[in-house]
Amino acid sequence: MQGHGRCFKLFLAFSLLLLQYVQGGEVEHSHRDTNVTGRCIERERQALLAFKRGLVDESDLLSSWGSEAQKQDCCRWVGVSCSNQTGHVLQLDLSPEVVGEVIQGKLISPKLIELHHLQHLALSSIDFNGSQFPYFIGSLTNLRYLDLSLTNFTGSQFPSQVGNLTNLVHLDLRGNFFTNVENLNWLPLLSSLRYLDLSEANLSNVFDWPETVNKLLELTNLTLQECDLPSPILSTLSYINSSKSLASVDLFYNRLNNSSIFLWLSNYNTSLVYLDLSFNQLAGSIPDVFGNMSSLAHLDLCSNQLEGGDPHSFAKLCSLQYLDLSSNNLSGQLSKFGQILFSTCAQNSLEELYLSENDLAGSLPESIGLMSKLQTIDFSMNSLEGVISETHFSKLSKLQHLDLSSNSLVLDIHADWIPPFQLDFIILRSCKMGPDFPKWLQTQKNLSYLDISDAGISDNFPSWFWSLCRNVEFMNLTSNQIRGTFANLTLEFSYFPKLHLSSNKLEGPIPSFLSKASYLDLSSNKLESPIPSVLSKSSYLDLSSNKLEGPIPSVLSNVTHLDLSNNKLSGSISFLCSSAAIGLVFLNLSSNNVSGQVPDCLTHLENLVMLDLSYNALSGKIPTTIGSVFGIETLKLRSNRFVGQLPASLKNCTSLVVIDVGDNKLSGPIPEWLGVSLKNLIILMLSSNHFNGSLPSQLCHLIRIQNLDFSMNNISGSIPPCLKNLTTLAQKGNSSLTNEHSYATPTYLNRYNYPYIDDATFMWKGGMQTFRSILWLVKRIDLSSNKLTGEIPSEITHLVGLVSLNLSRNQLTGQITKEIGNLQSLDSLDLSRNHIEGRIPTSLARIDRLGFLDLSYNNLSGKIPVGTQLQGFDPSFYAGNLQLCGPPLKKMCADEVEKGSSEQTNFINQEDKDELITLGFYISMGLGFVVGFWGVCGTLIFSRSWRYACLKFLNGLNDWLFVRIVLLKRQLKDA
Repeated sequence: MQGHGRCFKLFLAFSLLLLQYVQGGEVEHSHRDTNVTGRCIERERQALLAFKRGLVDESDLLSSWGSEAQKQDCCRWVGVSCSNQTGHVLQLDLSPEVVGEVIQGKLISPKLIELHHLQHLALSSIDFNGSQFPYFIGSLTNLRYLDLSLTNFTGSQFPSQVGNLTNLVHLDLRGNFFTNVENLNWLPLLSSLRYLDLSEANLSNVFDWPETVNKLLELTNLTLQECDLPSPILSTLSYINSSKSLASVDLFYNRLNNSSIFLWLSNYNTSLVYLDLSFNQLAGSIPDVFGNMSSLAHLDLCSNQLEGGDPHSFAKLCSLQYLDLSSNNLSGQLSKFGQILFSTCAQNSLEELYLSENDLAGSLPESIGLMSKLQTIDFSMNSLEGVISETHFSKLSKLQHLDLSSNSLVLDIHADWIPPFQLDFIILRSCKMGPDFPKWLQTQKNLSYLDISDAGISDNFPSWFWSLCRNVEFMNLTSNQIRGTFANLTLEFSYFPKLHLSSNKLEGPIPSFLSKASYLDLSSNKLESPIPSVLSKSSYLDLSSNKLEGPIPSVLSNVTHLDLSNNKLSGSISFLCSSAAIGLVFLNLSSNNVSGQVPDCLTHLENLVMLDLSYNALSGKIPTTIGSVFGIETLKLRSNRFVGQLPASLKNCTSLVVIDVGDNKLSGPIPEWLGVSLKNLIILMLSSNHFNGSLPSQLCHLIRIQNLDFSMNNISGSIPPCLKNLTTLAQKGNSSLTNEHSYATPTYLNRYNYPYIDDATFMWKGGMQTFRSILWLVKRIDLSSNKLTGEIPSEITHLVGLVSLNLSRNQLTGQITKEIGNLQSLDSLDLSRNHIEGRIPTSLARIDRLGFLDLSYNNLSGKIPVGTQLQGFDPSFYAGNLQLCGPPLKKMCADEVEKGSSEQTNFINQEDKDELITLGFYISMGLGFVVGFWGVCGTLIFSRSWRYACLKFLNGLNDWLFVRIVLLKRQLKDA
C-alpha cells in the first residue's frame, strides 16, 4: 500500500506540473533562471531592452520600459505578458492596437532569441526600413502566434527558417518585400497552422501553391492578396488529403485568369464561408461550382471579365449574405438575376448586393422588394430602364444604402408614400425624380450621403429640405433646374462637409447658414454679392460662373480651395498677403475684372499648387517671390498686362507642369533655365508677347512637353534640330501624361483628396479654342508669327506623336522635308506665309488623319500630290504659290494638258478592228457610263462645293471617330 501511495503522490505531482504547463506557465527550476526581479527574469529583461534600442520611439510609447528601480519588472511593461508561475515572457505585442501608435524601427535585435518561452510575437506596422528579415526568428520554436505584417522587411525569398516554428497556429507576413519567391517548400512543415497571410509577396513563379496549401490540413483562413499568383496547374489540383476546414479564402488582385482556380476551390465546397476573387482576370460565364458551396456567406467577384446573365448556380446559396459582381461584363436582362436571387432561398439571407458597372438591361424586378434582409443595393452604371414604384421597396425595412445612379430609371413615387427604411446613402444620379422635389426624402432622418444630381428637378427648395440635411456629410444636387433664392434661411447644421449645388438656377445672395459646409460648390448659378464672411470656414469653396461683383473679401484667404472665376469681381488681390493664406492650395480668379499689381508677398504660400489669374487687368511685373512657391504645379497668367521678363526665381519651382503667360507684354529672351530647371513641364505657352532672341537649345531637355506655344513674338534665328529629343512628342499614340492633378488639403491630409483638371486656350485650325477633357490628346508645337529663318529641320519628322504643327508667318526657306509623311498623327499642319520652295512631298498625301492644311503664300511649285486628303482642301490653302498646279487648283499642270490632247487624238484616229463590236455597242456603253458614273461620281468631280462638302464631312467624321475611340480606351483603362 505504501508503494501504491508513493506512486499516487508521484502521479499527482506530475499531473500538477502538466496542468501548469497547459495553462501557459512553466515551473521555475531552482538550478536555473534564479536571478528574478519581481516576476521578471533578468536575462529576458536585458533582451527586451536590447530590442528597444533597435526602435525609434519618438512619442515615448514605451516609457514603461527601462532600467530604473521602479521599472525593474518587465512583466509590467506595455506590450509584455509573462507566465504567472515562472515569470518567463510569453507574449510581446507592440502592434498599434496595443501601444496606441505606430513605432519606427532601425533593426531588430538578435537578443530576442533569449526569449526561449515566447509564444506570441506581434510587431505589426513597425517599419524596419527595408532591412533583411530576421532569420533568428526560426529559433523561437515555442511560437504559436507570429505577426510581422507591414514591417517592411525585404528579401528575395521567404526565410525557410520559419519552417522550424512547427507549433505555429497563426502566421501573418503580409506587406513585406519578398521579391522573387521560387517555392513554399517550408510551409507544409507548419502542420498546426490555421491562419496564413502572405499578401504582397511576389509568388508569380510558385505554380504549385495550391498543392502546398492542400497540405496544411488544419488551415481555416488563407489570404494571398496582390501576390501575382498564377492560375493553378491542373496537375496540382488532385491532392486528396487536403483540409476540409478551409473557411476563408482571399485571393484579391492576382492573375487567376482561367477556370482551374474554381476546380481547386471545389475541394472546399462544404467548408468555404468567405471567398474573394476580385480584381483578377477571370473570364467566361459564372461557373457551376458555386452551386455546391452550401456554406458560402461572402462572395466577391468584382472587377473581372465574367460574362453572361444567368447565374443559376447562385440559386442554391441559401447562406449567401454578401454578393459583389460589379465591374464585369455581365449582360442580359436583370429579371433573370431577379428570378434566381430575389425568388430563391437567397431571398431570406442576402444583405448586400452589388451589380454596378455591367451591361444589365431591362427593368428592376418588383420581387426585389421581398428581400427583407437587404441592407445595400448597388445597380449603378448599367443599362436599366423603366419605372420604379413603391412596390420595389415594400419589405426593405433594413435598407441603408441605395445606388441606382447612371441608368435610365424613373421614380414614380406617390407624394404621400412613407418608406419602410431609413437610408444612410442615397445615390440616384441621373434617375428622373422631378419635376417636384421628392417628398419621401423628408422621412429619411439618418442621411449622411445624398446625390440626386441630374434628376430632372425644377422645383424650389421646399421648406423642410434643409432641416432634413443636418447630419449630411455629402450632398450633390448639381445639373438640375432648382430655382429660387436662399432668402430667410438661417438654419444651423451640426456638420455639413460637402455640398454640390452647381448648374442650377439659384439666385440672390449666398446665405450665411452654409457656413458649416467645408466643401461648397455653388458654381454655374445666378448668385449675387455679397459673399458672406462666414464662408471663410469652408475648406473648398467654388462660386465660379455666377454674378458676383465688388472686391474679394479678405476673409476668404482662410479657404484652402477657392474658385471665383467667371464673375465680375474687381479690385486688388492684396488678400494674398494675409498670413491666413498659408493654407491656400488652389486659387482660380480667372475671367474677372481684378486689377493692379500682384503683391510681392507670396513667400508664405508654401502650399499653393494651382494659381490661375488669367483674363483680368493685372499689370506690372510678375513678382520675384513667385519663386518661393516651391510646390506650385500650374501657373496661368494669360491675358493680363504683365511686363518685363519672366522672373529667374521661377526656376526654383521645379514641380511646375503648366506655365501659361500668353497674351501679355512680357519681353526679353526666352530663358534657358526653362529647359534646365523645369523638366516636368507638359504645357509651356508664351504666345502673344514681346519675347525676342533665338530659341535656346536647352528647350530640347523638356522631354515631357506636349504643348509648346511661342507664337506671335519676335523670336529670330533657326529652329533647333534637337527638338527631336522631345520624348513625349516623339512617341505615337496617347501619352501617359494627363492634365489631371490632385492635392490633399493640409488640414484634412488623410481625409480629402481634391482633383482638378487643367484647361488651355490656343489657336486651333484657324480659330481660338479651349480644350479641357481632351487636352491631353493635343500634342502640338506652335512657333507661328515670329521671325524664324533657315530651313525646317528634317529632325522635326522624328516627332511622330505631333497632332498639330504651326510654323506659319515666319521667314523660313528651303524645302519641305521629304519625310514629312512620317508625322502620321498630324491633324493640323500650317506652313503658310513663309519662303518655302520646291515641290510638295508626295509623302504628305499619306497622312490620312490630316484635317487642316495651309501651305499658302510660299514659293511652292509643281503638281500637288494626288491623294484624297490633299485634293479635299479649299484651294485658298494653296494660294500664293504661283508655280503650283493640279487639283484642287484650277491651274492644270503641263503634263496633264499634253496627256489629255494626245488621248483625244488617239481616240479620234482609232479604227474599229473588231467586227463583232458594233456602233450600237459603243452607244449603249456610252449611255451607261454617263448615267452610272457621271450621274453619281461626276457631281463630286466637277462640282467643287459638293466635293469639298463631301471630303470635309469625311475628314470631320474621321476626327470625331478618332477622339471617341481614344476617350473610350481611356475610360476602359481607368475602369
